[in-house]
Amino acid sequence: MNYNPYALTGKTILITGASSGIGRATAIECAKLNATCVLCGRNELRLQETLRLLEGTGHIAISADLLKEEGIHAIVEQTPNLDGVVCNAGVNMMAPIYFIRSEEIDKVLRTNTIAPMTLVNALLRNKRIKNQSSLVFTSSLDAVNPDVGSSVYAASKAALSSFMRSCAKELAPRKIRANAIQPGLVETGMMHNGLVSEEDLERHKEFYLLKRYARPEEIAWSIIYLLSDASNFVTGSVLTIDGGASII
Repeated sequence: MNYNPYALTGKTILITGASSGIGRATAIECAKLNATCVLCGRNELRLQETLRLLEGTGHIAISADLLKEEGIHAIVEQTPNLDGVVCNAGVNMMAPIYFIRSEEIDKVLRTNTIAPMTLVNALLRNKRIKNQSSLVFTSSLDAVNPDVGSSVYAASKAALSSFMRSCAKELAPRKIRANAIQPGLVETGMMHNGLVSEEDLERHKEFYLLKRYARPEEIAWSIIYLLSDASNFVTGSVLTIDGGASII
């Protein structure tokens, strides 16, 4: 008998931000463990690329903007009943507090905090989330240990972690679990977007005990743990995945 408490056989998982980075890696790894994946993202071409990389059949790709009401509506309308939701879509910004502009604050908070809150609300109101399901939110190490220049991003992720705890308390009667992952830096396109120089990124590795950044699939494996039956007694928790950076 092949016993695997981390298997996702029979589970349907919604993953936002699935067109790249952690979201894409999560979809790929979930499919390997026999989940049916519902992929969400704004970039149709990259979303279809993710879809082609998935093992198995029955996966769905929904091109939608979570910042717009019609985008949320499209996801709710096209999504089957769910055993798991991964709220992963997000944006980053780096700017000293003195130079922050109000439109930047609005963009980051709407993307990283308000959009996942709105999506979960809509899925619950439309009865898309089954009892005994799992919600996983992608927070950040910055939520508890912000870098200089990351104040808005850090605040958006700290708020998301707080919302997760409210979900855990309010949804416990339905045996719906809610948890968050808290990664350090991950080798994704978002890291190499020009906000931080490549030289500074290389130097920053010294702040990690393992002297490197995470690979996207390493974060995906932690998300899978929280989606799977292996974590059935875990809710309201934040899982730190930072290569030891937080204890240096």
